Amino acid sequence: MTTANKITVVRILMIPAFVTMAIYYGQSIQRGAPLEWQRFTAIAIFLIAAVSDGLDGFVARRYNQRSSLGVILDPIADKGLLLSGIITLSISNWSEIDPDYGRFPAWFPVLVISRDAVILVGAMVLYLLNGKVQVKPRWPGKVATVSQMIAIGWVMLQFHFIPLFYIVIGAGLFTLVSGVVYVSDGVRQLQAEGHAHATKH
Repeated sequence: MTTANKITVVRILMIPAFVTMAIYYGQSIQRGAPLEWQRFTAIAIFLIAAVSDGLDGFVARRYNQRSSLGVILDPIADKGLLLSGIITLSISNWSEIDPDYGRFPAWFPVLVISRDAVILVGAMVLYLLNGKVQVKPRWPGKVATVSQMIAIGWVMLQFHFIPLFYIVIGAGLFTLVSGVVYVSDGVRQLQAEGHAHATKH
């Protein structure tokens, strides 16, 4: 249990704290008496968790603390934070004035979860058939993650200068494109090992 892994574990433990505060704030809006301290607490927890993502990576590299446990924990923490933000802000309304700015449309979490599920199942299939999985980070995947973070921030900070609809459409588009790119990568890896085409006798 290295220092980097301890930071990652703390980040994972922050996720339920963020979800609790976010839901409580949504409930206070429903009651017509928004408790702003709950909103700021949720934002602070989310920001600290997001910043610690870079911190554990830096500590692992700086002090040569890369470990097989870290390889597993880090993506769980990353995905957990993103998905918890997207799902929570889909079921909990954060705007008393305009509900269209207070929550994500239902299709957005469905798209994000579906993409991640397809990638996970694809990786398992690749591992079973090829005995190995090569996951190369692609720019659409990185842009999708950043755009999802921006969308979460847009709701939490209640920005209105660009409609939330356009922010979510952008994030959804990059999420879809990145899913197609990763699936194409997987198919190429299967073809390289000769699994993608049926053999002719």
